[in-house]
Amino acid sequence: MANTSEMMSGYRVLDLTNENGYLCGKILGDMGADVIKIENPRGDSGRKIGPFYQQVPDMEKSLYWYAYNLNKRGITLDVETEDGRQILSRLIKKADFLIESYPTGYLDKLGLSYAKIHEINPKIVMTSITPFGRTGPYKDYKGSDLVVMAMSGLMYITGDPDTAPLRISFPQAFLLASAHAAAASMIAHYYRETAGQGQHVDVSAQECALWEIANGIPLWQVNKILYKRAGSFLSGRWSDTKQRLLWRCKDGFVSFYILGGPSGIKTNQAISKWMAEKGEIPDYLKNYDWRTLDMLKQTQEMQDRLEKPIGEFFLRYTKAELYLESFKRGIMLYPVCNAHDIQENDQLKARKYWVNIEHSELGTTITYPGAFAKLSETPLTFKKRAPLIGEHNPEIYEQELGMSQSELSVLHQSGVI
Repeated sequence: MANTSEMMSGYRVLDLTNENGYLCGKILGDMGADVIKIENPRGDSGRKIGPFYQQVPDMEKSLYWYAYNLNKRGITLDVETEDGRQILSRLIKKADFLIESYPTGYLDKLGLSYAKIHEINPKIVMTSITPFGRTGPYKDYKGSDLVVMAMSGLMYITGDPDTAPLRISFPQAFLLASAHAAAASMIAHYYRETAGQGQHVDVSAQECALWEIANGIPLWQVNKILYKRAGSFLSGRWSDTKQRLLWRCKDGFVSFYILGGPSGIKTNQAISKWMAEKGEIPDYLKNYDWRTLDMLKQTQEMQDRLEKPIGEFFLRYTKAELYLESFKRGIMLYPVCNAHDIQENDQLKARKYWVNIEHSELGTTITYPGAFAKLSETPLTFKKRAPLIGEHNPEIYEQELGMSQSELSVLHQSGVI
């Protein structure tokens, strides 16, 4: 590979995913790979997902599509047609990665199994993202974000104890799976660079979501305690005592909890000192010996007595005030942020996290989240907005595959591209 400032420059990715896998291709694109998003000639299903630019539903103005297809080129191709599969085979010959999120067995039925793709290009890394993986008893089951979150156990522990399980508001399951898929694809890429052979990466969204509560396994093995729904509290981690996790403050919420043992002493002493300095601490808390706090022996009455004055103290301050002072004093507390808070975050601004991408078709620029990592020698870059439907057909079909205008006209009229 030629020397370059982009980590994955010179590598090509064929992105055959729907909304279940967009983020995988975006991550590789951010790292400098040439990602070609292949969609149906009628437009990808993700283009119908809102919100939309200026609240006007339009397949070319989906902010969801913009967000997860940044740094990609785009072509249209119907892979269910014979001509479409032949064109895809030509693209596969020149590709380094192929990522897809079709139902298990779909590509096999089209004659595009991994064995066939490997035959076309032995060095290609093929990554498949499905709800439950390509093997096992659930491999043919359909799975939405709701289903995957439930089957992973995350919904079981989300929500209030006296209500039904809840899903996180914004779909997360396949974003987690896509991020895992990008990492796994890079592991397979490393193997290819050393062994000269591609691999098939099999990603189960359920298993990826399960990793979000991986500590639930040792919690049971060590303490014989199961995680349970507890709303704004922590419950069942050490005993049946509930510990408040989300606390109201002047303009929203902060996250904080009273922790026992050596790890909690500094935080607990620091917040007691802060309250004492402000003259807002009861005598029993001012004189409390935090070294004696044992959460395994803590009763709910004792816990509530500790939390009550702290909760009243938090109500006097804003999220920003509590966060900044806690940072200075070494208190483990952080604000619960909404989207506006994150965009205005001083730390992210100082790191120049946000990037402005030009949308010439809209006559404006849009602000996007930036690099997930700061790399000194191979920085992540943001060069182009998400593609319009078939925007790069001429560039790829004519210039790269050498197809004539007459060929393309016939393919277009027959609905192949």
